[in-house]
Amino acid sequence: MRIDDEIKVHFRNDYHRVIINLTYSVNQLNYRFLQQIKRHKLTDQQYNILMVLSTFNYSGPVSIGFIKERMLDKNSDVSRIVDRLVEKELVSRKENATDRRQKDLEITEKGVALISEMGYCEKETDNLFQNLTLEEVQQLNYLLDKLRG
Repeated sequence: MRIDDEIKVHFRNDYHRVIINLTYSVNQLNYRFLQQIKRHKLTDQQYNILMVLSTFNYSGPVSIGFIKERMLDKNSDVSRIVDRLVEKELVSRKENATDRRQKDLEITEKGVALISEMGYCEKETDNLFQNLTLEEVQQLNYLLDKLRG
């Protein structure tokens, strides 16, 4: 459905239309994804951290700074989010042996099991793009990368 028909607003030009269209579309996709992860009592930021930790699990413990660089939401308070994940026993936090100010973070077995169980969430997310062909998805990725410079 066209954004014009969806929200019934007059746009001043196509640049205005595209920013509203992007914002509206991202909000719709994000809402659907959040419904999936809420079933597991996680926020999108907690899920993001668990995914970073599970992706880099093979390389050993990582720091808060390492996670911050890879967060989708750069304004996240990673320390506070990690505290919650530690309380849920999904992440372990230990003092770094060489720098006591740093903390080493690792995903726990319980965290790995949860991420594995949540594999369907990513499949559901893929399904949100069922109206697009693979070629269109690749083109969209290209355009979004180009937009960010």
